[in-house]
Amino acid sequence: MRLRNIPGAKAAVLESPYIIKEPEGCKGMWAAAFPKKQPLHIEVGMGKGRFLMDMARLHPENNYVGIEMYDSVLLRALQKREELENGGEGLSNLFFMRMDARNLPEVFDKQEVDKIYLNFSDPWPKARHAKRRLTSREFLERYTRILSQGGVVEFKTDNRELFEFSLEEVEEADWKLLAHTFDLHHNEEMMAGNVMTEYEEKFSSMGNPICKLICRP
Repeated sequence: MRLRNIPGAKAAVLESPYIIKEPEGCKGMWAAAFPKKQPLHIEVGMGKGRFLMDMARLHPENNYVGIEMYDSVLLRALQKREELENGGEGLSNLFFMRMDARNLPEVFDKQEVDKIYLNFSDPWPKARHAKRRLTSREFLERYTRILSQGGVVEFKTDNRELFEFSLEEVEEADWKLLAHTFDLHHNEEMMAGNVMTEYEEKFSSMGNPICKLICRP
């Protein structure tokens, strides 16, 4: 369920130093946006951003960009980020931006992104909305245009129908399925290094199996 609109959220987002305000200008030059030139990982539909903040903290050897299209949701992530910074925990390898994921190829150049995270994405359950699902072949084509050679997509969800749809789309798009499980938390190999999202904690505590796949073009 999305957060209700927060008055003033758009202005607050635009004023934040942790936001890339004109991401199209970074295309082909994302390395220059960070203090260090490092592999670039992005999360599409990052929600409140906890997963990506945890990743940036645990893996300072990578640069991260969180993408969210709703100002009110993004504002919550920025507030959490500010709390960390005020507590002395700087994350110089992490930025956020507000954009529609359909525009990814306009913001990232060919082979500029090393990994894409999709965590508990909107299932868009109606058949006529299938193209909006972030694991649809239409989105996989967009990812192909920005992923580096050997770059991968990691997708987690508790929605079995969405996961089965995603497996079919990976095959139809002629991508390579590197690994998958219908019960991540009981798969020792795929759980190695797993960082849980807020939704993952919530759904797994309810007994819902978490599905995960890793694939590449």
